[in-house]
Amino acid sequence: MPTWLAFSIVASLALTLVLNVALRVFPGARLRLHDTLQRAVDRADRPTDEPDGRRVHVVFPWKAMFIGSLALTLFVNLILRLF
Repeated sequence: MPTWLAFSIVASLALTLVLNVALRVFPGARLRLHDTLQRAVDRADRPTDEPDGRRVHVVFPWKAMFIGSLALTLFVNLILRLF
């Protein structure tokens, strides 16, 4: 296995682990993050100065991206092992 690929897998797992541990160590962080995101959503729901009142809403599917990234990494590893 190439070293960059091994490093990528380990770094991805380590970052996920660190973020999860940080949320457990600082129990109020989850609530503060939720409040911050809720305020951002509330600001986005306010009417705009545009005549039709439209706003652009961006959806960030982080769970799907994480699962897709992990699956793609495993797939690439499998292909590299077979050839």
